[in-house]
Amino acid sequence: MPDGVSGEDVDRLMRELDREAETGGYHLNPDREFTRSLVRGLLVNRERYGYISCPCRLASGNRADDLDIICPCDYRDPDLTDYGACYCALYVTADVSAGRRAAEPVPERRPPPEERRRHDEERAAAARIPGALTYPVWRCRVCGYLCARDEPPEVCPICRVPKDRFERFM
Repeated sequence: MPDGVSGEDVDRLMRELDREAETGGYHLNPDREFTRSLVRGLLVNRERYGYISCPCRLASGNRADDLDIICPCDYRDPDLTDYGACYCALYVTADVSAGRRAAEPVPERRPPPEERRRHDEERAAAARIPGALTYPVWRCRVCGYLCARDEPPEVCPICRVPKDRFERFM
């Protein structure tokens, strides 16, 4: 392979991502060839940078600067909620996966580097305040699973109930 990534490597990572997605209540894009090309891009980026940054975004090669775009990126869940797919369309919602809905074009949410640095500094400052939470905490009303993020997951990774069974917890 010209990029140093074998078909076996792609297949192995696809199986791993599929298993993790299913366990976590997520879905990989059902277009297997498209998904394979994205997975190949993740592996190329891992060879290039040492981490699997989003294949559809330009990584800097500095892990600390790219933490927000290491797959799954920080923008995946809001993109899934708003558009039915993440930016690169590796992850899609259950409705998109089942063909009940088409994924919409996803605009770039990643702010420019200077804005990301300012945001990281503000989040770090807020984290130093005793009792301050930087994300809302969601609780699954069925099993008690807790997660801190802007929105609850599409499906509880523990008991598999849908997101409407979550409540804001704090």
